[in-house]
Amino acid sequence: MPTDDAVPLGDRLLDAQVAFHLARLTGDELTVTVARIATAVLDAADGHQVADLVDPEAVKVVVGRALTDVPGSPAVAAFIELGRELAVAGPAEAFPLGDVVDREQVERLLDETLALTPVLERALERLTASPLVGATATRFMGRIVGEAIAANQAVADKVPGLGSLLSMGTKAAAGMVGAADKQLDGLLADTAGKGGTLAVRRLNRIIVDTLRDPTTRDAVLQVWDLVAAEPVRGLGDDADVEQVSGVVDAAHDLTVSVLAHPRVVALGHAVVDGFFEAFGGYTPGELLEQLDLDRADLVADVVRFAPAVVGTLVESGELERVLRAELAPFYASDEVVRLLGVRD
Repeated sequence: MPTDDAVPLGDRLLDAQVAFHLARLTGDELTVTVARIATAVLDAADGHQVADLVDPEAVKVVVGRALTDVPGSPAVAAFIELGRELAVAGPAEAFPLGDVVDREQVERLLDETLALTPVLERALERLTASPLVGATATRFMGRIVGEAIAANQAVADKVPGLGSLLSMGTKAAAGMVGAADKQLDGLLADTAGKGGTLAVRRLNRIIVDTLRDPTTRDAVLQVWDLVAAEPVRGLGDDADVEQVSGVVDAAHDLTVSVLAHPRVVALGHAVVDGFFEAFGGYTPGELLEQLDLDRADLVADVVRFAPAVVGTLVESGELERVLRAELAPFYASDEVVRLLGVRD
């Protein structure tokens, strides 16, 4: 082994500095060093606004890449697979849903949702423009009427004489409608679409009036009380893995394609602009207050994660290699060599 005199002074200084930093990042010194650095960084950043510290255009690049690349990545696919397995298996210990969700919050959500009835009414009105929706509504209304007539007939049949009377009235009404149909075939042929539109509007009115009925709120809350009392279990009790997987995979593929669309990326960029417009004038400390995050807790979180990360790098020798690679060019520079040469 060469003596200290045989080793260039620059190399000895490099070894000493690397050893100094490694000592600060091991043992009890690690938490103290990490806490000091994290606090110093936050203190320094608090003197500047967020807009001065972060370039909005750079954030847009990151957001765009996250929207286009991350959702379809293998890591997200593995996470979705894990979520699917947990959904099918359910929690390790069943518990009532009411233990997790507060009933008052459900009532508030229900009230706010029912208050959107006018918006729903306008949305349903747009459905009248679809011929298929009109045909579906017509069949649906026809089935309701048919079931009602059948139920009334079944009840009437139990009363002597009433069943035949109701049947006679129904046949007479059908005959009158049939005669009218024969006479007005040409007219109705041109207004078939209007009949579908009328059926849709009648169905829409039923839906809207039902939502506005005060008993609807009580009925929904009663259903919630029944559901909240039931223990939460996995979907495996009601559906097999293949069925759940099909729905999850279809939803994932749809999400990937939608998020990668240029219009959605542009929307993400607009969100970034909105964020900087609203919070760009804040300092990092003020922004943490707006997010209800305590700075001391943030520093404690960094200190909590540091030992595992840094400790692993120290044990593997990777941290020493990184430090040496970063510091060595300084001691090999012409200026330092000249200064050390003069001192020698």
